[in-house]
Amino acid sequence: MSQYLLLRHREIPEISRLEVYRQHGGFEAFQKAVTTMTPDQVTEVVKASGLRGRGGAGFPTGLKWSFMDRKSWPHYVVANADESEPGTFKDREIMEGNPFQFLEGVAIASYAVGAQRAYIYIRGEYQHIARWLDEKIAEMEAAGLLGEKLFGTDYSLRIYTHLGAGAYICGEETALLESLEGKRGQPRVRPPFPPTFGLYGKPTVVNNVETLTNVPLIVQNGAEWYRRMGTPDAPGVKIFSLSGRVKRPGNYELPFGLTFRQLIYEYGGGILDDRPIKAIMPAGASSSLLRVDDRVLDTPLDYVALRQFGSDLGSASVIVIDDTVSIDWVIQKTIRFFKHESCGKCTPCREGTYWMKHLIDRIREDGKEEKQVKLLLDVARQIQGKCLCALGEFSTMAVVSGIERFPEDFRETVLEGVPG
Repeated sequence: MSQYLLLRHREIPEISRLEVYRQHGGFEAFQKAVTTMTPDQVTEVVKASGLRGRGGAGFPTGLKWSFMDRKSWPHYVVANADESEPGTFKDREIMEGNPFQFLEGVAIASYAVGAQRAYIYIRGEYQHIARWLDEKIAEMEAAGLLGEKLFGTDYSLRIYTHLGAGAYICGEETALLESLEGKRGQPRVRPPFPPTFGLYGKPTVVNNVETLTNVPLIVQNGAEWYRRMGTPDAPGVKIFSLSGRVKRPGNYELPFGLTFRQLIYEYGGGILDDRPIKAIMPAGASSSLLRVDDRVLDTPLDYVALRQFGSDLGSASVIVIDDTVSIDWVIQKTIRFFKHESCGKCTPCREGTYWMKHLIDRIREDGKEEKQVKLLLDVARQIQGKCLCALGEFSTMAVVSGIERFPEDFRETVLEGVPG
């Protein structure tokens, strides 16, 4: 079997060219779906494969598709390419290197849910990728792979790109839909959820780029083939974005079930200067800090195993922290980011991120007084469970886990020349 299923450009350098992609089986899955399968059959195959959303939540993809309201039309598919999580850079590589497989996934998802219009919502900093995808979409239209009455059937489809304004909050699916409609990017109160009330008030499926890139392989090869990889809870492969204090940061496409130890030492080359690992953020800035020991290092990476440590895999943007970094410095960085990115719609997030930033700046500048640290922890806990969307919750993860799991970093004097 090929080493790569999603990052195929690493083995086939010119797979971003339509003729090369088609020489390697490109669009056979889309044609198979449209000409030999019903939309419900496509949905059932994806459901049976166990494919979970790769954007962070890990919700079963086929199940999400099956929730589409069949009494309200038209239907829409929106690809979430607003890759804004600090530490995540996998979707960019897919869109740049293997764009047609992603676009074929968008097309199959559209057919499965009865959508004739699909939108790719791309973060504002990815303007060059939007132009690149527009070129690829035009090539598909010229080749008869998009447009009216595809493959001699009654099914028609158009795909469009849409640039956001670079707001982290628009990675949240309802804020993304608001932005796509031309409104301010702020989350909606849920329910109703997008499969019932989505884009323009119509049923909509929102899926991540990596999620959709898996779909052509599943339709072409079957659910059983896909389930042979990974774990029972998380079948298939995952792109792990590895960064931080590692020797070889980058994207690593690997089956679910490998361990942190394998990812960091076998693939990432180990820690810079061979220092010991202090902490891991398994899901980027929005994740809890894991205090590293052998048990953590040898835990299989899937959507369930990490919960025993009070953390989640999320989008698998693994940030590695060694013993040269103080955790209060890490917390300051994450709070500044979330305070800046809060949309301000709900009070707990708007005010809570402001006060957390104020307190961590005071702690870092004036000294680590116990009462200030306790106050910061209390503010973070007061935010949890009270926000409209996950951003407010995310802003507290590093704060609460950092203070609780690394109390020594909030007592000790920081060494000169060391971050923190």
